[in-house]
Amino acid sequence: MTATVVIIFTIVYLGMILGGLPFLQLDRTGVALLGAIALVASGDVSFAEAGRSVHAPTLILLFAFMVLSAQLRLSGFYTYVTRRLAALPLAPPRLLGALILVVGALSAVFSNDIICLAMAPVLMDACVRRRLDPVPYLLALACAANVGSALTLIGNPQNMLIGESLRLSFGGYLREAAVPVLLGLAVTWALIVIQVGGRWDCPAALLTPEAGLERRVEEADFDRWQTTKGLTVAAVLVAVFLAAPWPRELAALAGAGLLLLSRQLHSRRMLGLVDWELLVLFVGLFVVNRAFQQTGLPAEAVRALGGAGLDLTRPGTLFVTAFVLGNIVSNVPAVMLLLPLATHPMAGTLLALVSTLAGNLLIVGSIANIIVVDAAERRGLRIDWRRHARVGVPVTFATLAISGAYLWLRLAST
Repeated sequence: MTATVVIIFTIVYLGMILGGLPFLQLDRTGVALLGAIALVASGDVSFAEAGRSVHAPTLILLFAFMVLSAQLRLSGFYTYVTRRLAALPLAPPRLLGALILVVGALSAVFSNDIICLAMAPVLMDACVRRRLDPVPYLLALACAANVGSALTLIGNPQNMLIGESLRLSFGGYLREAAVPVLLGLAVTWALIVIQVGGRWDCPAALLTPEAGLERRVEEADFDRWQTTKGLTVAAVLVAVFLAAPWPRELAALAGAGLLLLSRQLHSRRMLGLVDWELLVLFVGLFVVNRAFQQTGLPAEAVRALGGAGLDLTRPGTLFVTAFVLGNIVSNVPAVMLLLPLATHPMAGTLLALVSTLAGNLLIVGSIANIIVVDAAERRGLRIDWRRHARVGVPVTFATLAISGAYLWLRLAST
């Protein structure tokens, strides 16, 4: 039994590293699901055990906020915000700062991936119309979405997982994350402005009529009533998370249910925007990781490393491990592996900050980066890994340095 589980676990995490398996049309979600199926089919995990492996509160919270984000996408809210933002009569550096603040704030409540998916094409077209180089603004969008999403326990999937698994206080985490995230957004702005060096003009190739035709974006019409409904539900949920003792996942599910009761937005359209693949990825990884933990091998490895002087539960070691592992297997699988090591009172905050901020390092570090780069490429603008890394690498190390210093000061004061 142990040998089969270890083999399947190894194959699944190889798929997480590679983004799929060689010679097969499988992405990370397909690999995780296939691993869970193999464990159940082999008899190493029963159906009952597989069900118990899945952390339902995390999936419910994730699903509910996907419905909330779908409401705002269909109401045209994200497009409206992007267009109003791009039309502000600000100099390019100040416009960049406004973009980073707005994106950071939105990503703290709504999914960072959804923010990038909805805003990237509109932002690029708006930049070209203003004859501004879209690249600094698109990279700022991706970086700010990642950094801003670290502010709360609902900003991204890994934070939801950490918050629900460790039952972290929503307000308590918000207070801890506020300083490093706000400083991180400011540093992101400064690093991009310094790198641009005053060269904000749009490349001539993007100003041709042919390129303009290729860049047309299909946009949802702005619906003030539907937007108000979505924002009201979001505001009420945040207030409940901060002040009420109710389970976050149940409150969020009730909010999603209210939004589905609509006379204008068909539930098929809203549920069609739910990222079912991400939910399936979570289910598959829950089953695979639980089976691997039950072999006892992870606990033995941790004890052996501790005996050799490398205690993975110590904040400093966990910080480095989360950064490295997150950039190897992606942030959600990395967090699932490291959650059993989160025994220190500050471990949850540390994991949430590091796993999120590390995503800016390379294009493949987060889905938000990939979404922005793909949106640009579909409009004739290629942002390769070198161009992204010139911003992503310094932003990552600067924001992690800020977070590391803040956490060190907090630990030293306790």
